[in-house]
Amino acid sequence: MNAPFRDPRMLDVAIIGAGFSGLCMAIKLKEAGRTNFKVFEKASDIGGTWFLNRYPGCACDVPSHLYSFSFEQNPNWSRAYSPAGEIWRYQKATAEKHGIMPFIRCGAEVARAEYDEPAQLWRLTLANGETFAARALVAGAGILHVPLYPEIEGAGSFAGKVMHTADWDDSYDLTGKRVAVIGTGASAVQLVPGIADKVAHLDLYQRTPGWVIPRMDYAFDEKSKRRFARFPALQRLFRDLIYLRAESLAYGFTRSPKMIAKFQKLAEAYLAKAIPDPVLRAKLTPNFPIGCKRVLISDDFYPALQRENVDVIADAVTEITPKGVVTADGRLREVDAILYATGFRVTDWLSHVDIRGRGGRKLIDDWRDGASAYYGVAVNGYPNMFLLLGPNTGLGHNSVVFMIESQVRYAMDCLKMLWKGAGSLEVKADVQAAFNSTLHEKMKSTVWMSGCKSWYLNPNGTNSTIWPYFTVTYWRKTRSANKRDFDLAPVRIPAA
Repeated sequence: MNAPFRDPRMLDVAIIGAGFSGLCMAIKLKEAGRTNFKVFEKASDIGGTWFLNRYPGCACDVPSHLYSFSFEQNPNWSRAYSPAGEIWRYQKATAEKHGIMPFIRCGAEVARAEYDEPAQLWRLTLANGETFAARALVAGAGILHVPLYPEIEGAGSFAGKVMHTADWDDSYDLTGKRVAVIGTGASAVQLVPGIADKVAHLDLYQRTPGWVIPRMDYAFDEKSKRRFARFPALQRLFRDLIYLRAESLAYGFTRSPKMIAKFQKLAEAYLAKAIPDPVLRAKLTPNFPIGCKRVLISDDFYPALQRENVDVIADAVTEITPKGVVTADGRLREVDAILYATGFRVTDWLSHVDIRGRGGRKLIDDWRDGASAYYGVAVNGYPNMFLLLGPNTGLGHNSVVFMIESQVRYAMDCLKMLWKGAGSLEVKADVQAAFNSTLHEKMKSTVWMSGCKSWYLNPNGTNSTIWPYFTVTYWRKTRSANKRDFDLAPVRIPAA
């Protein structure tokens, strides 16, 4: 599986996406001595989420020393929670250090991937019509890259500037503008403080408030950076302590309502202290348990909402006109720009790629009622295909980079079966079904299924997004791939 094909379009492994997932997969393939692979990235540069999201205030809500590769720790993070640009530069430096940039092709969107069963190959077609073939397909495109726009009557008629946080126009100057921000999730709590002091007026349209806890961000001084660089073990210890603190939340989210109640008390106390106005505080008080929706982390969101030039609008948006936004009370608020902070199409896994498996079956059809996979990596009916950050491997409490490294190790273990002579490898249907049955039974007792409507859930109410256990459990269960879980077929010799 590392043969020197004469045709450069014939690959051992094709990887979709050059974010954290794709970069990790590429690095581990190269470390294993496998060099006949290519990473296809639709954007003009690598980085995935951290290249595409560049709105003011954009940062990670997981501490930087944990939100990074365990094998490439960075002693020079500027802050506890580094901004998006710094994370992207870390990705770029990591890719260059490990020598994988020559294997990455940017501006190369994969439009279709179809499994050729007789040839035991994946046939890829790019958006520009180019074709490639690969023995194995790794889909590392993730879920935080296809913007979600709410369906609002007249949205297309607005005459001013329209931007989504995932499709930001750096050339547009918001200074002195009247703006409407639609959405109050994780992007909005960063965007609003990032622009509130520049705009003339800001209307924040809130459908449902979220629980906010303080970020407690701080900068690292040069002495701390030098200490981490000189003593890598000290940085590993610091990383481990962050991990353990984050992991402890999983106990509350999955097993202990009492712990969640205490956590919520802290959020309530923060809200009461930060928002003295009882009317505004009432608007910002959620009616669901903390953790049911994504917990928001910010030190400056609540202060920004109390600026004289900021209004929180809790009335439903009913229409958008060429001049602005109309709410349920019939009022039109005129604005120069509408900024959507409405997140991503999270439950539409890989909907942007036409993936077809054994017998021509379509992944989008198989996942119509909710995506499912085996440990989020392997899918029955799709031989030699491996997902990274696939169904039920997202997190509400810890670093997904930790999950990515576990998944890459598991996928590499599967690939070894192909390297040792198998022609195809496919998870057994009953194995996948039993795994998901157990997983969703466990999910019922978690905070994520406690009754609120969130982006974690499919339209039918099931949760195909979150991992409902500890991350260390996932790490342990994916340390190696069990041959008994898969159907392996020998290499087919093509007819003469």
